[in-house]
Amino acid sequence: MTLRTPPPPGDVLRRGALFLDFDGTLVEIAPTPDAVRVDPALPSVLTALHDRLGGALALISGRPLDTLDAFLGPARLPAASEHGVVLRVTVGAAPEHVDVPGVPEAWRAQAEALAAAVPGAIYEPKRHGFALHARRAPAAMPRFESALRDLIAEDERFLLLPAHMAWEVKPRAADKGTALATLMDRAPFRGRTPVFVGDDVTDEAAIAAAEALGGVGLRVDEAFGDPAGVRAWLAALRDEADDAAAA
Repeated sequence: MTLRTPPPPGDVLRRGALFLDFDGTLVEIAPTPDAVRVDPALPSVLTALHDRLGGALALISGRPLDTLDAFLGPARLPAASEHGVVLRVTVGAAPEHVDVPGVPEAWRAQAEALAAAVPGAIYEPKRHGFALHARRAPAAMPRFESALRDLIAEDERFLLLPAHMAWEVKPRAADKGTALATLMDRAPFRGRTPVFVGDDVTDEAAIAAAEALGGVGLRVDEAFGDPAGVRAWLAALRDEADDAAAA
């Protein structure tokens, strides 16, 4: 079920599988995608929890895998990136690419031209899709929505997804919910109880998937207030794990 407060630390540490969104969950939303700031302590906290959970901690994000690694280095974590299109099930595993279609190059060119015509807007390419960001040009959001809906209207393989001051075109076949379910079917996640934390419309599918598998979904604003609250909770989980190990 969706909780307004986190489950007890002991429950998470004993049998939980922890799934975390990135933007708006682990880090604050920034004016541009590249401008986010990662708390210096976060990579080590995530690495410690990953180890305490036997590897059952993963990022589930719309970001490309290389971008997540760059932001969280030196930590290298299991992840479902680009809404589950690319999976890294364990730290040492090679990325797996889900068999989904890629957007036509003509769409990319049109989207890039749309962003170039609006000062402050950003075109973000991804392996199988792209996003238009309007955090510095919020008035362009309706224009981007209309143009992108027209662009994909005749191809049902793709959908238009709203995000924080952005619109993303992505394959319909993969989302954060399918990503969570896929990871839960694989070791070391299999047999554990999923706990997902997210903050945006794009996270609703993962919240539903966690609940369907007998776990819980946590919305940042309700359960933690903001990403700083999420980071404090993760640090407290790490400390609880350290205390249990030392006992």
